[in-house]
Amino acid sequence: MHERSSVAELAGLLRGELNRYSPGEKLPSSRALVERFRVSPVTVTRALGALAAEGLIVTRPGAGSFRAAPPTGNRPTGDTSWQEVALSAETADEPVPRSVDASAVLATLAAPPPGVIELNGGYLHPSLQPERALAAALARAGRRPGAWGRPPVEGLGELRAWFAREIGGPAGTVAPSDVLITSGGQNALTAALRALAPPGAPILVESPTYPGLLAAARAAGLRPVPVPADTNGVRTDLLAQAFRASGSRVFVCQPLFANPHGAVLSTERRGEVLRVAREAGAFVIEDDFARRLVHEDAGPLPATLAADDPDGVVIHVCSLTKAASPSLRVGALAARGPVLQRLRAIQVVDQFFVSRPLQEAALELVGSPAWARHLRTIAAELRTRRETLLTAVRRELPEPAEVRHAPAGGYHVWLRLPDGTDESALTATALRAGVAVAPGRPYFPAEPPAPHLRLSFASAAGPPELVEGVRRLRTAWDD
Repeated sequence: MHERSSVAELAGLLRGELNRYSPGEKLPSSRALVERFRVSPVTVTRALGALAAEGLIVTRPGAGSFRAAPPTGNRPTGDTSWQEVALSAETADEPVPRSVDASAVLATLAAPPPGVIELNGGYLHPSLQPERALAAALARAGRRPGAWGRPPVEGLGELRAWFAREIGGPAGTVAPSDVLITSGGQNALTAALRALAPPGAPILVESPTYPGLLAAARAAGLRPVPVPADTNGVRTDLLAQAFRASGSRVFVCQPLFANPHGAVLSTERRGEVLRVAREAGAFVIEDDFARRLVHEDAGPLPATLAADDPDGVVIHVCSLTKAASPSLRVGALAARGPVLQRLRAIQVVDQFFVSRPLQEAALELVGSPAWARHLRTIAAELRTRRETLLTAVRRELPEPAEVRHAPAGGYHVWLRLPDGTDESALTATALRAGVAVAPGRPYFPAEPPAPHLRLSFASAAGPPELVEGVRRLRTAWDD
């Protein structure tokens, strides 16, 4: 059994047995639990730790584990209604709203209820994550000289150099000094938005696009302006019009396997994006989230936009999180020119620096043979899962539902629904049928042209679960 599942299962069994013990009564020893449940000592330790964190048991080194006393119920019940006034008291000229709508982001972060198949997730299923390699990397990192000391605010030099090679490609067009280490891609994206646009300013975004970008922009008081995209990426003719009409100085795009539709920016449009932005005196934020999620049957990948940009138009954002683990919050910002100092200042003010042990662990991971093996493994697995999901969709769902583009990278497909379909009702019915899917509305910065669903094939347990998930979606559709 997978270690994480074993811990959760054992914790659940022990939680159900706690009523057998009086408060303060000692639980069976760890050795007895190992023998009874046929699990490892590590699993027992972690399960007991989970119960202790919930306040259900108390562990005493050398003595054992004991059932905790129930809460006294003396928690004060004050009156917090005054906060409604304080939180909503905005001045007329306040440019940044203090309320933030994170619902679309939380939908992809929250674990589904038990028994529900997750087709709306944004991360690899635990079975696809390189947990052994991560554990080994973390162990080696902890033994590195100075691993627990204060790192440079820009990030470790070796890690900056690694990201520079990844971003700049064989030509070496990105230098380590152009790179800042960040706490994942979302942190990098938020920092770039704050650096480049003042509150109240318009920013151009692809339509549809990643809801986390829209939430971050609105939280910073920015106004997302949609620029339609098709199977070749953003419409560059409309991009030029949008720059002129809005006066924006920022365009955010995902040139490679864009979320949610999976398109790759065509060769012709790559040059046009840079030309149009340069003529508008604008920056391009390149969100390169999916480069390490390429599928086995994909052809050669295009270089990053940053690799083809000597003039500092592109601010590049990437991370290790999507291809490794949700908890490996290590990413990078790459930029040239004076904007790099502004980005550095924002990073320092926001977080001082990224945890050094985490940076050291990232270095150990990407420098090991296990990293290359892991990327090959997920390339093959993601291709298999994509084909399984597409086959199930075509077999199970009515003809008006259509996947217009089968991406060769990333972890999701974009399903066009028949006109008039109520996305919210379908999503809610699907959840009752036992499958979680993502409605299309949150991916559009303005009114969507049609109803959609985004289906993830990375967060499910495997191909059989993908097939069952689509079958449950069909049940919801029929309902």
